Amino acid sequence: MKFPWFIWVPRIIIICFALFVGMFSLDVFEMRADIWHKLLGFFIHNIPSLLIILTLLITWKKPLWGGIFYLALTIILTLFWQTYRSWETFLFFTLPPFLVGILFLAAYFCKPKPETE
Repeated sequence: MKFPWFIWVPRIIIICFALFVGMFSLDVFEMRADIWHKLLGFFIHNIPSLLIILTLLITWKKPLWGGIFYLALTIILTLFWQTYRSWETFLFFTLPPFLVGILFLAAYFCKPKPETE
């Protein structure tokens, strides 16, 4: 077993999380403005999603760094978005990066060590 399930599950979860966060940027198309202002607003609102995907690409083969980053992201999102005020927002915005961080660390610490003879 080259890649166990707990290396693929966090990748899938974080992709779904980035899409979920990016979904909230679609409301810019309801405002009254020209298309260029709407596209600029759409891009600005998608910066968190793009950063999450970018860090996933950077940490794709480095589960230790992925675990550290996503656990730090959990703390940052909890404090910046104040998700601790409501259990629903905590569940949807804090739990996914926390779970991903734990799974990346599990993938790092549970990988088979090379045998030396």
